[in-house]
Amino acid sequence: MAEVLLTGATGFVGGHLLRELRAAGHRVRALSRSEAGDAAILARGGEPVRGALGEASPAARDALMRALEGCEAVFHSAADTTQWRPHNPVQTRTNVQGTEALLRAAEAAGVRRFLHTSSVSAWSHLVEGTLREDRPQRGGESWVNYERSKFLSEQAVRAAALPWVVFNPSHVLGPGDTRNWARLVLLVDQGKLPGAPPGSGAFADVREIARAQVRAFALGLEREAFLLGGAHASFVELIGLIGQRLGRRVPRRPTPAWVLKAVAHAKDAVSRLSGRMPDITPEAAVFACHHLRVDSTKAKAVLGYRETPLPDLVDATLASLREAGLLRAPA
Repeated sequence: MAEVLLTGATGFVGGHLLRELRAAGHRVRALSRSEAGDAAILARGGEPVRGALGEASPAARDALMRALEGCEAVFHSAADTTQWRPHNPVQTRTNVQGTEALLRAAEAAGVRRFLHTSSVSAWSHLVEGTLREDRPQRGGESWVNYERSKFLSEQAVRAAALPWVVFNPSHVLGPGDTRNWARLVLLVDQGKLPGAPPGSGAFADVREIARAQVRAFALGLEREAFLLGGAHASFVELIGLIGQRLGRRVPRRPTPAWVLKAVAHAKDAVSRLSGRMPDITPEAAVFACHHLRVDSTKAKAVLGYRETPLPDLVDATLASLREAGLLRAPA
């Protein structure tokens, strides 16, 4: 079994990756920046090591080198997913410069594999139709910094000298989510959802995303990329399913895209005065209005990847939130 370094272990995807790596018998060091992070990593069977991405100081570089010492592989799942323009410089430092620094350190430490969690956002909302691995990515052209930063970080990995594998998950649901799509669930549960976005998505199971990465490592794959999609549904359909499971009333029709975008721009203008990120930004509105379809054929054939039916995936997400005490009693 291998000694590996994992970034993003306290996050949603990274937490599941840590569990899957440990279940496969691998020894996992995981970057942490706090005592709370240390505790979460220890609880999942990992060894916390201090280090941060996106810092250019000699001390930060030395910390990465110490963390990588003796590691056979890096699983890089850390990312800044913020969708608000004033945060762009921090996001770029983390997603782009952080990935580049980790690649340099991994090469210097003699690491033999680099497995990178990218995103369908590397293609950008500018690409229409079904995403496949052979379709050109356009994230570098996007005004949305998250898309641009994920594209640039993935390009850095693909240009690296050491062997790599890239994974591009779509919208991620599943147990353990409290900050991503779980926010939508909580708004439905609390009766505070103002409307339904007009877009649609491909909803992937976080557990299957983690399993696919560990399988790719076990197979010794190199210089391969895999789209990890899921069940396709409109956001209205997703919200309807959540509302049905929770016994809550939900919008039956989507908010027009022009209304959603206008509200987002108005709130963004106010946020420049308040200095506080609004509940919807122009960047978030773009994603909410986009129609995403993903072809996971390659991942299914090579990695045994599964697309969990949406009702089962929603049920697993809700069960986890209920267990965490975040949902009200059923209506």
